[in-house]
Amino acid sequence: MAKIKGTIIVDTERCKGCGVCIAACPCSVIALNREVNSKGYNYAYMEFPDKCTGCANCALVCPDSCITVYRQKFEDKI
Repeated sequence: MAKIKGTIIVDTERCKGCGVCIAACPCSVIALNREVNSKGYNYAYMEFPDKCTGCANCALVCPDSCITVYRQKFEDKI
C-alpha cells in the first residue's frame, strides 16, 4: 500500500504569524518560528516535518496564501 508524505513551503516574508494554520493542522506539524521576518512577524514553519500527511488544511485556511503544500507517494517495501 502506498503511503503519502507531505511537506509545506511557507513564504516567510508574506506570513504575518496569525496562527490559523497551526490550529487547522490535524497532525500538529506547524509552529511559529522564534525568528522574525523583515516585517517583524514570527512566521510559520514545519516543526515536525515527518508527521505531515499533505492534507493541505493549512494552505486552505491561510488568509494570505503563504503556504504551498506538496505531496509525494511512497510505496511500502516488503
